[in-house]
Amino acid sequence: MNVKYKKYINYIVSDIESPYIKSIEPYGLKQEEYKLVLSKVFNQPVTIEGNYVYDTNGNVIYFEDSYGDWVKYEYDTNDIVMYSENSYGEIRDNR
Repeated sequence: MNVKYKKYINYIVSDIESPYIKSIEPYGLKQEEYKLVLSKVFNQPVTIEGNYVYDTNGNVIYFEDSYGDWVKYEYDTNDIVMYSENSYGEIRDNR
């Protein structure tokens, strides 16, 4: 990845906010680039299927609907949800 492209991706990462997928759309990125951006946002490799973002264990770590409502999840080492947050400001913290 060249330096200019890296800077562009990092700019997008710093510029977007939830709902992430809707925030990325105006940049006209390809699907693989969405994956690159969201991997940086979530600080881990991700897989994207539709509006679902998965971690390497297959856990949903983010979802957003077509209206821009979203939910984020964090898991412990046993893949149990320890934290969730949504676009309505609801937070569940089981840590």
